[in-house]
Amino acid sequence: MSNNTELKEALNIIDKELKNKGLSRREALKLAGIGSASFLMGSSELEAATVANASDVKAKILIIGGGLAGIATAARLSSSLSNPDITVIEPNPKSVSYQPGNTLIAAGIYTKDDVMYDTKDFVPNGVTVIKDKAIEFDPENNKVKTENGETLDYDYMVIAAGLKLDFAKIQGLEEIGELTTLGDSSKLISKLKDSGVCSIYSTDGAVATWENMQKLVQDAKAGKKVNAVFTHPNTPIKCGGAPKKIMYLTNSRLEEAGARQNAELTFYPNGGNMFGVKEYHEAILKQFEVRDFKWHYNHNLVGVDLEKKIATFDNFWDEKGEYDADLGEYDIVTKHKNVEVAYDFLHITPPMKAPDEIGKSAIGSGKGWVPVNKETLQHIKYKNIFSLGDIAAVPMGKTGGSVRKQYKVLVDNLISAMEGKELKAKYEGYTVCPLITDIGKVMLAEFDWSKKPTPSFPLDPTVERYVWWLLKVYMLKPMTQYGLLAGRA
Repeated sequence: MSNNTELKEALNIIDKELKNKGLSRREALKLAGIGSASFLMGSSELEAATVANASDVKAKILIIGGGLAGIATAARLSSSLSNPDITVIEPNPKSVSYQPGNTLIAAGIYTKDDVMYDTKDFVPNGVTVIKDKAIEFDPENNKVKTENGETLDYDYMVIAAGLKLDFAKIQGLEEIGELTTLGDSSKLISKLKDSGVCSIYSTDGAVATWENMQKLVQDAKAGKKVNAVFTHPNTPIKCGGAPKKIMYLTNSRLEEAGARQNAELTFYPNGGNMFGVKEYHEAILKQFEVRDFKWHYNHNLVGVDLEKKIATFDNFWDEKGEYDADLGEYDIVTKHKNVEVAYDFLHITPPMKAPDEIGKSAIGSGKGWVPVNKETLQHIKYKNIFSLGDIAAVPMGKTGGSVRKQYKVLVDNLISAMEGKELKAKYEGYTVCPLITDIGKVMLAEFDWSKKPTPSFPLDPTVERYVWWLLKVYMLKPMTQYGLLAGRA
């Protein structure tokens, strides 16, 4: 199915849904304050979008990673340069597949086929893709070596390689190792089979999550008291709202089956709040209370006993230590204890990291991520290197919504650097999380580095709404494929 066809079908679905509620699409979007969002109105603005005044500057550009961030950047560069010379290194032929759909797969709303795409179908004209993996970086000499032994040189480089799911850090799951969302998940699936443990951060894992969720619902419906546990690790993660989304959706399926009274749902986040933005944190707490969810802050999953179905958490807290007479204050000591939790269903959000070949290289940092100026996205040390997406050391920027803002800034600044001009484009930290709170409801959490809600529309952003469900389920996927991957959205 072409992206244009998929977009039209999504609009037809929305029209049908709204008609059932007695509204036209135009009326609904007007009520939602998004009448100016032309892509939702089915206009041809996206199809006609071009970058004006293409630059004649020439340079060899190498992009590491051909996922959403990498291909969107390549597309934007291709249309912004009159003579583009762009090469993408990407080993996975399915690298542009729609990862945000994993949550919906895990709740039986999408299937895997709904989110899988061939990268070759989205490669911009004039862009070369090498099916390989970059493993060595020599930024002093502008060279990169690949797994297949090829050495490539560049004038400018963009790092958009994504991150790794580090299951190896969890005791009992070491043999799963490090995975990517769209890569080979056979070790994950075989290790966790029939264990009640799952993770939506792998696409195949999302399929298995739906199987586990159905078993949980069946057991609860049969009268068994079941315990569903959801984790959030002590590392930065992509899509920080996803660990809660899958909890909300599990609740929805239990409610739908009339079995919610037999299930206890508990969230164990490593941090001390539900969301980094106060208004959304408070809204989520209220939603948790209404749904009778349990939660325990400052718990990091460190081990899983698959046979006994026991999850072990490192619970930590601060206590007042010895008094320092010179400073006139008490030392603060962090205390730890292991907490064992029995489960029937355990959803793991694994620790995440940059790939070692990048994070531990000359272009990486002490914390592993690629260090960039958070506004210009230019490397702190190497001025001909830029980075965006999950692998970039940018606060709160590991979502597709962040990439939608980042890649335009990066392209503008990269071209400015090529032309010897000042880097004037600034990424302001915009991030969006369509937080699914129920089947049929989404809270559209938008924010930036101010840690304040920054809603695009004149509506209370802390309220769960049906219109955002339509946006999430029917619109964002074709918009990503048809708009963002073309460098237009």
